[in-house]
Amino acid sequence: MADLKPRIEISFLETFICSAFAACFAELCTIPLDTAKVRLQLQRKIPTGDGENLPKYRGSIGTLTTIAREEGISGLWKGVIAGLHRQCIYGGLRIGLYEPVKTFLVGSDFIGDIPLYQKILAALLTGAIAIIVANPTDLVKVRLQSEGKLPAGVPRRYAGAVDAYFTIVKLEGVSALWTGLGPNIARNAIVNAAELASYDQIKETIMKIPFFRDSVLTHLLAGLAAGFFAVCIGSPIDVVKSRMMGDSTYRNTIDCFIKTMKTERIMAFYKGFLPNFTRLGTWNVVMFLTLEQVKKVFLREVLYD
Repeated sequence: MADLKPRIEISFLETFICSAFAACFAELCTIPLDTAKVRLQLQRKIPTGDGENLPKYRGSIGTLTTIAREEGISGLWKGVIAGLHRQCIYGGLRIGLYEPVKTFLVGSDFIGDIPLYQKILAALLTGAIAIIVANPTDLVKVRLQSEGKLPAGVPRRYAGAVDAYFTIVKLEGVSALWTGLGPNIARNAIVNAAELASYDQIKETIMKIPFFRDSVLTHLLAGLAAGFFAVCIGSPIDVVKSRMMGDSTYRNTIDCFIKTMKTERIMAFYKGFLPNFTRLGTWNVVMFLTLEQVKKVFLREVLYD
């Protein structure tokens, strides 16, 4: 009789549940930073009487302070319900599908360290698939987060997340829920690759260093690195996505890109970089730390030939 070898396993459904929970928890902790990022990305230059431009929001702390002062603390959590909808679907799918897709690409019999390019390809695919399903939730979250920039006295367009879904369908049609899908697919596929592939690779590399193991410190370092790579690579696409979702005047992705470049130059694509990195770095640390811990509930050892 052949010797049986142990293998640690977790099902797709269990991984989906763990991923959705970890993503939602990270969203709750960091959505004020995301709200600040969106406001900075949507901000236009405001002409004054003497020809100068005075932006309403200035930097991460300044934006958070302005929102809290003008809209109350609850204003920092605008779009949180839609954000949780998004993370439950998008976070669960993109992370839950990563391991199965990665295994499919290299083959179930593959032994050894999976090449980085295979990890990147797997994350690109799962990020694209997940956001196609979750785009309506992303749209509603951005619309709700951008509401605070409306002038005083102008009525809010949406009473909440559920009302936003129905109002958008009623006034703009079902297809409007997939507004900005092009840049959103590009953004989320790229950011997902930067996050998951870099986390996977960096965690694997750190664990080869003497005295390092699969610990909280390893997860923290890998999570921070994943957030940094994600922001550096995905920020320009993220700005275009936010502007298209928050402002219906753009005809398409190229139109938004050209108009932004023409009027505000290249640095406009890195608006909100600091709050974006602060948010994504924190988000990744919280999410991966939570994910690694909750997965332990479902992990089990099975024997195979």
